[in-house]
Amino acid sequence: MQEGDGFFRKLMRDTASVAGVDSRPLLFAFAMCAGAAAYLSLPIEPTRFEVAALFSAAIIMLVVVRWLHRTDFTYALTICLFGTIVGYSSGAVRTWLVNAPVITAETRPVMLEGWVANIEAGEKGARLKIKVHSIAGFPADLQPELVRVTHRARLEVSSGRFVRCWVVLRPPPSPALPGDYDFRRQAYYQKLGAVGYVQGRCRGGVLGPPDGMGQQAALWISAQRRLLASYVNEAAGERAGGLAAALVAGDRSFLKAEDQDALRDTGLAHLLAISGLHLSIVGGLTFFLIRRTLVLIEPLALRVPVQKIAAIVALLTCAAYLIVSGASVSTQRAFIMAAIVFLAVVFDRAAISLRTFAIALVIIILLQPESVVTPGFQMSFAATGGLIAAYEVWRNHRSSREKVLGPIGFAWASIIMTSVVSDAATAPFSFFHFERLSPVGLFANFAIMPVVTFVTAPAAALTVILAIFGHAELVLRILGQSLELVLAMTHFFNDLSPGVVRMSVPMPPLALVFLSLALGAMMAFSGWARLIGGAILLAPAIWLWSTAPKIVLHWSASGDVFIADTKAMVSRLEFVDGDGLAPLRFSEVPDREGCNLETCDYRSFSDISIKTIGIVEKNETDPVSDALRIEILRAGSAIDNLTFTWAETKDAGGITVYAHDDHLYVVRLQNCTERPWRRCNEMATAQPRGGAVEYFDRLIRNAG
Repeated sequence: MQEGDGFFRKLMRDTASVAGVDSRPLLFAFAMCAGAAAYLSLPIEPTRFEVAALFSAAIIMLVVVRWLHRTDFTYALTICLFGTIVGYSSGAVRTWLVNAPVITAETRPVMLEGWVANIEAGEKGARLKIKVHSIAGFPADLQPELVRVTHRARLEVSSGRFVRCWVVLRPPPSPALPGDYDFRRQAYYQKLGAVGYVQGRCRGGVLGPPDGMGQQAALWISAQRRLLASYVNEAAGERAGGLAAALVAGDRSFLKAEDQDALRDTGLAHLLAISGLHLSIVGGLTFFLIRRTLVLIEPLALRVPVQKIAAIVALLTCAAYLIVSGASVSTQRAFIMAAIVFLAVVFDRAAISLRTFAIALVIIILLQPESVVTPGFQMSFAATGGLIAAYEVWRNHRSSREKVLGPIGFAWASIIMTSVVSDAATAPFSFFHFERLSPVGLFANFAIMPVVTFVTAPAAALTVILAIFGHAELVLRILGQSLELVLAMTHFFNDLSPGVVRMSVPMPPLALVFLSLALGAMMAFSGWARLIGGAILLAPAIWLWSTAPKIVLHWSASGDVFIADTKAMVSRLEFVDGDGLAPLRFSEVPDREGCNLETCDYRSFSDISIKTIGIVEKNETDPVSDALRIEILRAGSAIDNLTFTWAETKDAGGITVYAHDDHLYVVRLQNCTERPWRRCNEMATAQPRGGAVEYFDRLIRNAG
């Protein structure tokens, strides 16, 4: 009985520690995440007065509670509420600051002039992000600041170059399926006002750099990144050059498609995201080399704290790597944490791991609150937080484990522990966003991560350091050879894999919320409270996922029909050639063979079946018949209100049928809302004057 009482008393202490001083930054950061996500999920846009009033009330509440509170638990709840409001407010402020013109309909071919800000790899060709100088027919105050166009011909221009292109532009696409990736929202926060494609090829112009030191610096950095990526791609060898360029310069455009697919299908795509591993080795190696070198200079070492000089140089090197690599969210998070560690050395302070993690989280949310709903942000912080929490437990028992395993065995056990924890922490977000799992991912990480940790990452770090002095070729060959080994092992595991395991039921957003809370509890609590708190929050997530609705059918605006089979696994049927986009969630589902008859029946799960009626006949006067239709049948009988025509689907932007228990229901995604990235009644800024006079006149007549 006394042992049981002791266990429960210890459990209460572990649980109460979440309200302690060390956990308050973590609670505040998690609350900010919740607030920013809540703002992005609202159906309506709050006014500036509402946001200002809410934020003012939150400050008053914090001051009053801090003055009058009697328990740490009360103050911790106040911190959580205040953090939620701060995250909510930061999302609103960020939305106001990035407001920029967005076109609202597809244009005819127009002349676009601007500067190439970035080049990315795409399935259909290089994707050019262009800083707009002018678009023919668009007034200056209505033309987008940035556009992204696909360049299908041979590319003869580079980043930072002024170009002139004939392009067809359209608005950034909205999600085609509830819960699908919202590219339109992310484009709004990047000030990306249009997407499209180039007719022919872009050609260089003679205009100089844009006005403004900031824009000139950004284009110069982009040009230097491209030059570095090209140099690394050639110097590291033909086989591994693309992966080397991705690791050193953050440029994936040189990476071969088959290598990128193999990395993704084996669960090794995280190697492409420049994050804590890469930046910590760059900073740590710089710190070690500078400190050891300065120690050898005896007059200097006796008079100056050389570790502080080494920390400053390491911080500057990390900043250079941040800029060179493209400053993604994961790299920003890693840089902030590294900066806190090195500044702690400079100011003789101890860097607390979870507090460092919380500070990085807060800074990223203040700067980019929209990133909290992106997979890069979620998986990066989940892996980092999980590893820090696991490391604290691992460190507390290091001496006993090292005695049993020995130094070498302990090092290998640490690598295995790192892979297991990072995979477990990121698995919920991978399931939610990608609905896939690699069956060989854990084994591939076990085998490949030692090569990356001990050879590839140090070689990449030395490449960045020596590139500053113009001698990167000394280690680029070593980097290339190590990456050739990494790619060979990746393809080996990919060939062994039976295929990617796909989820038959999409994870509901509320289930992801509970899984995130469970992960947060395992970071914030200590001792047995970590396991018990995580298990309590894990249970409702599993229940919500197991009872979630299943997709029966999705007829996309692209014309493709996505049908669930007898095992509720989705496959794609080519039915109509539409103008819209298919859901990103179904971008890699297998194709289903059609019957090519007037009427076709396809079995789904339970007693549900799908009937397609009509054959597409294309001609000049009637390219696609709007009378094509699909019926949902149960036990061979048609169901009322579950028959859809192609005309109805085009107007709705896509139709989805779900099954929940014994009920079927239809969801039509509403992409017209009052949020800034989905305005319903914007001015017709999409059509240029002059070349589209008829369209513009028709708009005016319809408005009248």
